[in-house]
Amino acid sequence: MSASSFRDTTDPNYEEVAVIGTGAYGTVYKARDLKNDGAIVAMKRIRIQNTEEGMPMSAIREIALLKQLENYEHPNIVRLLDVKHTQQSPSEIRLLLVFEYIDQDLAMYLERCPNPGLGPDRIRDLMQQLLNGVDFLHAHRIVHRDLKPQNILVTSQGQVKLADFGLARVYGFQMALTSVVVTLWYRAPEVILQDTYATPVDLWSCGCIFAELFNRRPFFCGQTDIDQLNKIFEILGLPRESDWPENVTLPWNSFKLLPPQPIGKFIPEICQDGKDLIEKLLSFNPHHRISAHDALNHSYFRDELDSVRTSSSLSVSESDSLDTSDCRSDTPVSK
Repeated sequence: MSASSFRDTTDPNYEEVAVIGTGAYGTVYKARDLKNDGAIVAMKRIRIQNTEEGMPMSAIREIALLKQLENYEHPNIVRLLDVKHTQQSPSEIRLLLVFEYIDQDLAMYLERCPNPGLGPDRIRDLMQQLLNGVDFLHAHRIVHRDLKPQNILVTSQGQVKLADFGLARVYGFQMALTSVVVTLWYRAPEVILQDTYATPVDLWSCGCIFAELFNRRPFFCGQTDIDQLNKIFEILGLPRESDWPENVTLPWNSFKLLPPQPIGKFIPEICQDGKDLIEKLLSFNPHHRISAHDALNHSYFRDELDSVRTSSSLSVSESDSLDTSDCRSDTPVSK
């Protein structure tokens, strides 16, 4: 959706070019940075409800942390270039976040990839970059809490960059949403059950995304909280009662006793190491779920196994020409 170019009334340094998207919390624009030779940036405007003392302290802490991360210039984290805020009214603050501009997210990347889809080395490379970014956030005590293909950007060189991290508390993650449908598809069971949660929620999302890289469609597509849990249990089986969180509204015995199904039945192209990794990512019990650091050291990513995988897949992929699509390129992006 395009918009006529105009200066940002709150900051004359930026000129809006087009609307990229509109959500529950604000609007994202493609814009020109006029103080930097008109460089293209992504500009996100967020509405924050004021407390009596001004901007909520949680929002200030999160934004300060995001700015601090810029010092590391991590290759798998989108760059935050500028932060501004203005008092819109006594009850509302407008926050302006300026990021590097990347013109596609993972959802678009998968949509644009022609049949037969991503090659096994490309999937491995994308997952390794995704987990690198998540591991970096977790090492700095940031839980993304909303990992999904729309929040994972992919540059034209195939570099993965996580976006929208650390903003969950700024937005108010548990706030009641009226006109906006929140996607449940990548949400960990402990979040759906409204139990306490921490960094493992992001690894669950990584597991869902891992499956989607193979199938090019979401793995668990529930319409409601209960439907989402049912979709999960239809594939992974109902967990043991001892793994069910205490003091949650939905009891364990309100769900059918279902056995786990073989992952290969739903993701036929996944290798044995990949099956093991996805099962560890999609562990119902967050205490048993693999960490980002351990996932990066999983045998699925070990270089010495590459030749075995390549030779075993030649019969399937010999006809896949590398120049048919950048998607199927087996050249990994440098980490």
